[in-house]
Amino acid sequence: MWGKLFGRDAERPAAGPHALPVSRRGKNGVHTLRALGDVRVLALVEAADAGDWEAVKSALSPFDPGRDHKVLAELAELDGVQDWIGRAVEEDKEHRATALLISGTRHISWGWEARTSARAANVTQEQWRIFRERLVIAEEHLLEAAELRPEWITPWRRLLTSARGMSLPSSVKETRFDAALRRDPLDLETHIEWVSQLQPRWGGDPGQALTFARDALGRAPQGHPLGCVVAMAHIEDWVESERGNCLETPAIQAELREAADHSILHPAYARHPGWQHDFNMFAMALSLAGERHTARRVYQELDGAYTSWPWTYFAEPEKQFARHHRRT
Repeated sequence: MWGKLFGRDAERPAAGPHALPVSRRGKNGVHTLRALGDVRVLALVEAADAGDWEAVKSALSPFDPGRDHKVLAELAELDGVQDWIGRAVEEDKEHRATALLISGTRHISWGWEARTSARAANVTQEQWRIFRERLVIAEEHLLEAAELRPEWITPWRRLLTSARGMSLPSSVKETRFDAALRRDPLDLETHIEWVSQLQPRWGGDPGQALTFARDALGRAPQGHPLGCVVAMAHIEDWVESERGNCLETPAIQAELREAADHSILHPAYARHPGWQHDFNMFAMALSLAGERHTARRVYQELDGAYTSWPWTYFAEPEKQFARHHRRT
Protein backbone atom coordinates (compact mmCIF):
# COMPACT_ATOMS: atom_id res chain seq x y z
CA MET A 1 0.00 0.00 0.00
CA TRP A 2 2.74 2.47 0.99
CA GLY A 3 4.57 1.83 -2.28
CA LYS A 4 1.48 2.76 -4.24
CA LEU A 5 0.93 5.87 -2.17
CA PHE A 6 4.45 7.14 -2.87
CA GLY A 7 4.71 5.89 -6.43
CA ARG A 8 7.28 3.14 -5.93
CA ASP A 9 5.02 0.55 -7.51
CA ALA A 10 4.13 2.74 -10.47
CA GLU A 11 5.02 1.10 -13.75
CA ARG A 12 8.03 2.78 -15.36
CA PRO A 13 7.87 3.08 -19.17
CA ALA A 14 9.58 0.17 -20.88
CA ALA A 15 13.12 0.79 -22.10
CA GLY A 16 13.36 1.52 -25.79
CA PRO A 17 15.05 -0.82 -28.27
CA HIS A 18 18.21 1.32 -28.26
CA ALA A 19 18.53 1.69 -24.49
CA LEU A 20 22.12 1.41 -23.26
CA PRO A 21 22.46 -1.01 -20.31
CA VAL A 22 23.85 0.47 -17.11
CA SER A 23 27.38 -0.89 -16.77
CA ARG A 24 28.06 0.04 -13.17
CA ARG A 25 26.14 1.58 -10.29
CA GLY A 26 27.69 3.33 -7.34
CA LYS A 27 26.37 3.81 -3.84
CA ASN A 28 22.62 4.23 -3.57
CA GLY A 29 22.21 2.91 -7.12
CA VAL A 30 23.53 6.13 -8.70
CA HIS A 31 25.25 5.98 -12.10
CA THR A 32 26.46 8.61 -14.56
CA LEU A 33 24.43 8.62 -17.75
CA ARG A 34 26.60 7.46 -20.68
CA ALA A 35 26.03 8.51 -24.28
CA LEU A 36 22.49 9.72 -23.52
CA GLY A 37 21.62 6.17 -22.48
CA ASP A 38 21.45 5.11 -26.14
CA VAL A 39 23.57 2.48 -27.94
CA ARG A 40 23.43 4.49 -31.18
CA VAL A 41 24.85 7.55 -29.45
CA LEU A 42 27.55 5.39 -27.89
CA ALA A 43 28.56 4.22 -31.38
CA LEU A 44 28.77 7.87 -32.45
CA VAL A 45 30.91 8.83 -29.46
CA GLU A 46 33.24 5.89 -30.00
CA ALA A 47 33.65 6.76 -33.68
CA ALA A 48 34.44 10.39 -32.80
CA ASP A 49 36.84 9.32 -30.07
CA ALA A 50 38.70 7.25 -32.67
CA GLY A 51 38.77 10.19 -35.10
CA ASP A 52 36.95 8.11 -37.74
CA TRP A 53 34.97 10.65 -39.78
CA GLU A 54 33.36 8.02 -42.02
CA ALA A 55 32.11 6.13 -38.97
CA VAL A 56 30.90 9.39 -37.39
CA LYS A 57 28.79 10.18 -40.46
CA SER A 58 27.35 6.69 -40.45
CA ALA A 59 26.54 6.82 -36.73
CA LEU A 60 24.87 10.22 -37.18
CA SER A 61 22.37 8.85 -39.71
CA PRO A 62 19.56 8.13 -37.16
CA PHE A 63 19.78 11.72 -35.88
CA ASP A 64 19.31 15.24 -37.18
CA PRO A 65 22.42 17.28 -36.26
CA GLY A 66 20.53 20.44 -37.13
CA ARG A 67 18.01 19.82 -34.33
CA ASP A 68 19.37 17.15 -31.97
CA HIS A 69 21.05 19.41 -29.42
CA LYS A 70 21.81 16.65 -26.92
CA VAL A 71 23.45 14.41 -29.54
CA LEU A 72 25.58 17.33 -30.74
CA ALA A 73 26.56 18.09 -27.14
CA GLU A 74 28.02 14.60 -26.77
CA LEU A 75 30.51 15.47 -29.53
CA ALA A 76 31.11 18.97 -28.19
CA GLU A 77 32.31 17.64 -24.84
CA LEU A 78 34.59 14.98 -26.30
CA ASP A 79 38.26 15.87 -25.99
CA GLY A 80 40.25 15.25 -29.16
CA VAL A 81 37.50 16.09 -31.67
CA GLN A 82 39.27 19.39 -32.33
CA ASP A 83 42.35 17.46 -33.53
CA TRP A 84 40.68 15.87 -36.58
CA ILE A 85 37.45 17.70 -37.36
CA GLY A 86 39.32 20.43 -39.27
CA ARG A 87 40.35 17.89 -41.90
CA ALA A 88 36.72 16.89 -42.39
CA VAL A 89 35.78 20.56 -42.82
CA GLU A 90 38.38 21.03 -45.55
CA GLU A 91 38.14 17.68 -47.35
CA ASP A 92 34.48 16.58 -47.22
CA LYS A 93 32.64 19.10 -49.36
CA GLU A 94 29.42 17.08 -49.37
CA HIS A 95 29.19 17.05 -45.57
CA ARG A 96 30.97 20.33 -44.91
CA ALA A 97 28.01 21.83 -43.04
CA THR A 98 27.91 18.93 -40.57
CA ALA A 99 31.68 19.09 -40.03
CA LEU A 100 31.49 22.85 -39.50
CA LEU A 101 28.67 22.43 -36.99
CA ILE A 102 30.62 19.85 -34.98
CA SER A 103 33.82 21.91 -35.15
CA GLY A 104 32.14 25.13 -34.09
CA THR A 105 30.33 23.47 -31.22
CA ARG A 106 33.49 21.72 -30.03
CA HIS A 107 35.51 24.94 -30.17
CA ILE A 108 33.04 26.62 -27.81
CA SER A 109 33.43 23.85 -25.24
CA TRP A 110 37.18 23.76 -25.83
CA GLY A 111 37.31 27.51 -25.31
CA TRP A 112 35.52 27.28 -21.98
CA GLU A 113 37.91 24.53 -20.93
CA ALA A 114 40.76 27.02 -21.40
CA ARG A 115 38.90 29.79 -19.59
CA THR A 116 37.79 27.44 -16.77
CA SER A 117 34.80 28.14 -14.55
CA ALA A 118 36.72 30.63 -12.43
CA ARG A 119 35.39 34.12 -11.86
CA ALA A 120 36.44 36.58 -14.56
CA ALA A 121 38.82 38.37 -12.19
CA ASN A 122 40.70 35.10 -11.62
CA VAL A 123 41.15 34.18 -15.30
CA THR A 124 44.67 34.92 -16.58
CA GLN A 125 45.43 36.95 -19.69
CA GLU A 126 46.72 33.83 -21.41
CA GLN A 127 43.50 31.97 -20.62
CA TRP A 128 41.47 34.87 -22.01
CA ARG A 129 43.57 34.88 -25.18
CA ILE A 130 43.07 31.15 -25.85
CA PHE A 131 39.40 31.40 -24.94
CA ARG A 132 38.81 34.15 -27.45
CA GLU A 133 40.85 32.46 -30.20
CA ARG A 134 38.75 29.33 -29.94
CA LEU A 135 35.48 31.24 -29.84
CA VAL A 136 36.45 33.19 -32.96
CA ILE A 137 36.91 29.89 -34.81
CA ALA A 138 33.60 28.65 -33.40
CA GLU A 139 31.81 31.76 -34.66
CA GLU A 140 33.26 31.43 -38.16
CA HIS A 141 32.36 27.75 -38.45
CA LEU A 142 28.87 28.04 -36.99
CA LEU A 143 27.92 31.03 -39.12
CA GLU A 144 29.02 29.18 -42.26
CA ALA A 145 27.11 26.06 -41.18
CA ALA A 146 24.01 28.22 -40.66
CA GLU A 147 24.44 29.70 -44.13
CA LEU A 148 24.86 26.29 -45.76
CA ARG A 149 21.88 24.78 -43.92
CA PRO A 150 19.44 27.64 -43.21
CA GLU A 151 16.82 25.28 -41.75
CA TRP A 152 19.13 24.19 -38.89
CA ILE A 153 18.51 25.55 -35.40
CA THR A 154 21.60 24.12 -33.64
CA PRO A 155 24.10 26.65 -35.06
CA TRP A 156 22.01 29.56 -33.79
CA ARG A 157 21.60 28.11 -30.32
CA ARG A 158 25.38 27.59 -30.07
CA LEU A 159 26.06 31.07 -31.45
CA LEU A 160 24.16 32.41 -28.44
CA THR A 161 26.74 30.78 -26.17
CA SER A 162 29.71 32.11 -28.11
CA ALA A 163 28.13 35.59 -28.15
CA ARG A 164 27.83 35.48 -24.36
CA GLY A 165 31.45 34.36 -24.00
CA MET A 166 32.70 37.11 -26.31
CA SER A 167 30.47 39.78 -24.72
CA LEU A 168 28.94 40.68 -28.08
CA PRO A 169 26.31 43.45 -28.17
CA SER A 170 22.79 42.69 -26.99
CA SER A 171 21.49 43.37 -30.49
CA VAL A 172 23.60 40.52 -31.86
CA LYS A 173 22.39 38.12 -29.16
CA GLU A 174 18.76 39.08 -29.76
CA THR A 175 19.14 38.59 -33.52
CA ARG A 176 20.52 35.10 -32.98
CA PHE A 177 17.83 34.28 -30.45
CA ASP A 178 15.14 35.35 -32.91
CA ALA A 179 16.81 33.31 -35.66
CA ALA A 180 16.66 30.19 -33.49
CA LEU A 181 13.02 30.70 -32.52
CA ARG A 182 11.99 31.23 -36.14
CA ARG A 183 13.13 27.66 -36.72
CA ASP A 184 11.43 26.30 -33.59
CA PRO A 185 9.47 28.68 -31.32
CA LEU A 186 9.44 26.10 -28.50
CA ASP A 187 13.05 24.89 -28.65
CA LEU A 188 14.07 24.01 -25.09
CA GLU A 189 17.85 24.43 -25.47
CA THR A 190 17.47 27.93 -26.93
CA HIS A 191 15.19 28.96 -24.07
CA ILE A 192 17.56 27.57 -21.43
CA GLU A 193 20.49 29.43 -23.00
CA TRP A 194 18.42 32.63 -22.97
CA VAL A 195 17.67 32.12 -19.27
CA SER A 196 21.44 32.26 -18.73
CA GLN A 197 21.71 35.38 -20.89
CA LEU A 198 19.11 37.13 -18.71
CA GLN A 199 20.95 36.54 -15.42
CA PRO A 200 22.31 39.62 -13.61
CA ARG A 201 25.86 38.25 -13.86
CA TRP A 202 25.49 38.44 -17.66
CA GLY A 203 23.79 41.83 -17.71
CA GLY A 204 20.15 40.93 -17.09
CA ASP A 205 17.82 42.29 -14.43
CA PRO A 206 16.69 40.38 -11.31
CA GLY A 207 13.50 38.44 -12.03
CA GLN A 208 13.78 38.88 -15.81
CA ALA A 209 14.70 35.25 -16.50
CA LEU A 210 11.86 33.87 -14.38
CA THR A 211 9.31 36.09 -16.12
CA PHE A 212 10.63 34.85 -19.46
CA ALA A 213 10.46 31.22 -18.30
CA ARG A 214 6.88 31.54 -17.09
CA ASP A 215 5.82 33.04 -20.40
CA ALA A 216 7.52 30.20 -22.27
CA LEU A 217 5.77 27.55 -20.20
CA GLY A 218 2.45 29.26 -20.86
CA ARG A 219 2.98 28.72 -24.60
CA ALA A 220 4.00 25.08 -24.33
CA PRO A 221 1.54 22.22 -24.86
CA GLN A 222 1.20 19.58 -22.18
CA GLY A 223 4.02 17.05 -22.25
CA HIS A 224 6.46 19.45 -23.89
CA PRO A 225 9.90 19.59 -22.20
CA LEU A 226 9.85 23.39 -22.25
CA GLY A 227 8.68 23.23 -18.65
CA CYS A 228 12.33 22.64 -17.77
CA VAL A 229 12.99 26.32 -18.41
CA VAL A 230 11.08 27.17 -15.23
CA ALA A 231 13.21 24.71 -13.25
CA MET A 232 16.40 26.24 -14.68
CA ALA A 233 15.25 29.80 -13.99
CA HIS A 234 14.79 28.92 -10.32
CA ILE A 235 18.17 27.17 -10.20
CA GLU A 236 19.78 30.27 -11.71
CA ASP A 237 18.05 32.43 -9.08
CA TRP A 238 19.55 30.15 -6.42
CA VAL A 239 23.00 30.58 -8.00
CA GLU A 240 22.62 34.37 -7.92
CA SER A 241 21.25 34.45 -4.37
CA GLU A 242 23.31 34.67 -1.21
CA ARG A 243 20.75 32.53 0.61
CA GLY A 244 20.99 28.78 0.12
CA ASN A 245 17.34 28.28 1.10
CA CYS A 246 15.93 31.01 -1.19
CA LEU A 247 13.77 28.52 -3.12
CA GLU A 248 12.16 26.96 -0.04
CA THR A 249 8.81 28.77 -0.27
CA PRO A 250 5.31 27.33 -0.79
CA ALA A 251 4.83 29.43 -3.93
CA ILE A 252 8.02 28.16 -5.61
CA GLN A 253 7.29 24.59 -4.56
CA ALA A 254 3.82 24.85 -6.12
CA GLU A 255 5.17 26.40 -9.30
CA LEU A 256 7.76 23.64 -9.74
CA ARG A 257 5.13 20.96 -9.08
CA GLU A 258 2.85 22.43 -11.72
CA ALA A 259 5.68 22.82 -14.25
CA ALA A 260 6.79 19.21 -13.75
CA ASP A 261 3.22 17.91 -14.08
CA HIS A 262 2.75 20.00 -17.23
CA SER A 263 5.96 18.76 -18.85
CA ILE A 264 8.17 15.81 -17.89
CA LEU A 265 5.62 14.01 -15.69
CA HIS A 266 2.77 14.39 -18.16
CA PRO A 267 1.80 11.21 -20.10
CA ALA A 268 2.39 13.03 -23.40
CA TYR A 269 6.08 13.63 -22.61
CA ALA A 270 8.23 11.79 -25.19
CA ARG A 271 11.42 10.15 -23.95
CA HIS A 272 14.06 10.86 -26.58
CA PRO A 273 17.75 9.96 -26.05
CA GLY A 274 18.99 11.94 -23.08
CA TRP A 275 15.57 12.56 -21.51
CA GLN A 276 17.34 12.09 -18.17
CA HIS A 277 18.87 15.57 -18.61
CA ASP A 278 15.38 17.09 -18.41
CA PHE A 279 14.59 15.09 -15.29
CA ASN A 280 17.89 16.09 -13.63
CA MET A 281 16.98 19.77 -14.05
CA PHE A 282 13.75 19.23 -12.18
CA ALA A 283 15.41 16.93 -9.64
CA MET A 284 17.83 19.68 -8.64
CA ALA A 285 15.25 22.48 -8.62
CA LEU A 286 12.73 20.47 -6.59
CA SER A 287 15.45 19.37 -4.15
CA LEU A 288 16.62 22.97 -3.61
CA ALA A 289 13.01 23.99 -3.05
CA GLY A 290 12.44 21.22 -0.53
CA GLU A 291 9.49 19.86 -2.52
CA ARG A 292 9.91 16.19 -1.66
CA HIS A 293 6.75 14.60 -3.03
CA THR A 294 7.29 15.56 -6.68
CA ALA A 295 11.05 15.17 -6.29
CA ARG A 296 10.43 11.56 -5.24
CA ARG A 297 8.49 10.93 -8.46
CA VAL A 298 11.28 12.48 -10.56
CA TYR A 299 14.08 10.52 -8.85
CA GLN A 300 12.06 7.34 -9.19
CA GLU A 301 11.87 7.80 -12.96
CA LEU A 302 15.59 8.57 -13.13
CA ASP A 303 16.41 5.30 -11.37
CA GLY A 304 19.77 6.72 -10.28
CA ALA A 305 20.76 8.25 -13.66
CA TYR A 306 22.92 11.29 -12.97
CA THR A 307 23.84 14.00 -15.50
CA SER A 308 26.51 16.55 -14.61
CA TRP A 309 24.37 19.50 -15.74
CA PRO A 310 22.99 21.35 -13.82
CA TRP A 311 24.57 19.78 -10.72
CA THR A 312 27.94 21.32 -11.65
CA TYR A 313 26.79 24.42 -9.81
CA PHE A 314 27.76 22.44 -6.70
CA ALA A 315 31.38 21.85 -5.67
CA GLU A 316 30.77 18.09 -5.59
CA PRO A 317 27.93 17.61 -8.08
CA GLU A 318 27.59 13.83 -8.12
CA LYS A 319 27.70 13.62 -4.32
CA GLN A 320 24.95 16.24 -4.13
CA PHE A 321 22.80 14.29 -6.58
CA ALA A 322 23.33 11.11 -4.56
CA ARG A 323 22.53 12.91 -1.31
CA HIS A 324 19.28 14.37 -2.56
CA HIS A 325 18.40 11.08 -4.26
CA ARG A 326 18.90 9.28 -0.97
CA ARG A 327 16.77 11.80 0.94
CA THR A 328 13.76 11.16 -1.27
